Amino acid sequence: MRTEHQNTSPGAPDSPGAAAEQRGARRAVTLFPLLVLLAGALGLLSPGSFTGGAEAVPYLLGVVMFCMGLTMTVPDFRGIVRRPWAVALGLAAQYLVMPSLGWLIAQALDLSPQLAAGVILVGCSPGGTASNVVTYLARGDVALSVSVTSVSTLVAPLLTPPLTLFLAGEFLPVDTGSMFGDILKTVLLPVLGGLLVRLVAGRHVERALPVLPWLSAVTIAAIVTIVVAGSADTIKSAAALVFLAVALHNGLGLAIGYTVGRLTRLGEPAGRAMAFEVGMQNSGLAASLATAHFSPLAALPAAVFSVWHNVSGAVAAAWFGYRDRAAAPEDAGGTGSPKDSDG
Repeated sequence: MRTEHQNTSPGAPDSPGAAAEQRGARRAVTLFPLLVLLAGALGLLSPGSFTGGAEAVPYLLGVVMFCMGLTMTVPDFRGIVRRPWAVALGLAAQYLVMPSLGWLIAQALDLSPQLAAGVILVGCSPGGTASNVVTYLARGDVALSVSVTSVSTLVAPLLTPPLTLFLAGEFLPVDTGSMFGDILKTVLLPVLGGLLVRLVAGRHVERALPVLPWLSAVTIAAIVTIVVAGSADTIKSAAALVFLAVALHNGLGLAIGYTVGRLTRLGEPAGRAMAFEVGMQNSGLAASLATAHFSPLAALPAAVFSVWHNVSGAVAAAWFGYRDRAAAPEDAGGTGSPKDSDG
């Protein structure tokens, strides 16, 4: 399956290695929520077993981001050059919509300072890598999704700290310099390192591609276990409120992202990509930063987001698929595939 807008991995595998990577990624995304739920339950039931684990969170995140770098290829960046307007729009939506929504939700729900800072930090983080796979499952514009994820991750050191200071500074002190350094060490350098390894040893890396989604999923689950263990005493009283905040944040992000893509006439596949790029966040980064700069309680929204955005993303992808099948009889070509544009 290849169209003008769906021409790079992971959406359209060009080799057996890429196809195996995509199958592994689909399975990992499908089972990931269950894995993270089990990880959270472990942290909640036996918090004492993970005392001191917060120190390992940045290193665990570095593993996830290194895996992300390994999956990147040169064509991912060519997409940025081919359609700079679409990528710039996705980047702007990512760093305007989600941070603003985080602040508004924190105010509307009258969250405690720790939880408010945590929700805002999730919003100020770059897009999540799972958005690429979910975009593929929804038959969206995978090339655009990969490009926006890549750019939003690379510019995170420059945008996440000042946005967090501007929006969360009224709740808790924010050390932007230290946060910049942490994002540089745990996000940018591992991603660039993975990309370099992919360029130098591409054939060997391709053999490992099917394993990378599982390695990332298990590592994020470990982060969630540590985060939940650190705030186990307060989760029971705050869990319902945190879930409401996360569901609103993610749901509104998906809806606004899709609307932005459609109103700017990028086409239906691009609208779907925009929905997942805006609504799905790098919650692992948010959990790491919240643990390091705020508290384990502030990391709780990121831990919940890790589970919920994969569930909601899968549901949204299934809904898009249902809508395509329902429209198939009316499709002049009889294929039922999403149209590339409105006009």
